[in-house]
Amino acid sequence: MRVRPVTPEGLAEELTELIAAAAPADGWFRVAVDGPPVAEPDRLAEALVGPLRARGHATLHVRTADFLRPASVRLEFGRTNPDAYYEGWVDEAGLRREVLDPAGPGGTGRVLPSLWDARRDRATRAAYLNLPPGGVVLVSGDLLLGSGLPFELAVHLVLSPAALARRTPPDLAWTLPVYERYAAEVAPETFADLVVTVNDPRHPAIMSVD
Repeated sequence: MRVRPVTPEGLAEELTELIAAAAPADGWFRVAVDGPPVAEPDRLAEALVGPLRARGHATLHVRTADFLRPASVRLEFGRTNPDAYYEGWVDEAGLRREVLDPAGPGGTGRVLPSLWDARRDRATRAAYLNLPPGGVVLVSGDLLLGSGLPFELAVHLVLSPAALARRTPPDLAWTLPVYERYAAEVAPETFADLVVTVNDPRHPAIMSVD
């Protein structure tokens, strides 16, 4: 395994070029930016929006945090249950129905940027957007890979177990078994299109097989 250090800005530039080169002119391109919250997948996805738009690709950033299930379902087994978090906090069916399928082959391009306001525990009532051909959908969050969600490109942000434990806030330490299970059962590093280590967010590194 070869590890190539990059700057955060350099990582965003490389990803922008990769996506812009692969996105079709007559369809849409769906990208997963997958990683635990401390890896800041939302920040990386957001950093790609402006540069992609500057290259002529209408771009929508969707966060899985805006596609959570209602609290009555999500928290049925408590607020700190690792298995419930792993198996059912995100409304994957809603994400697929409202975002990924419309932006896929044979889709309409009519997508919903958010579905559920977890803080208020109610629908966001967001308006649908019509993404033109050549558009890019960036979906950021954790546990995105391995469940069959359709993406043309998957980026996985990974930390060593020690770094993940060190950087996870004490009130979220209960989530650590979630990522241990994800690594063991899904092994996203083995099939993601791009794997980036972010043990230190100031010094990411791209991993590749020699």
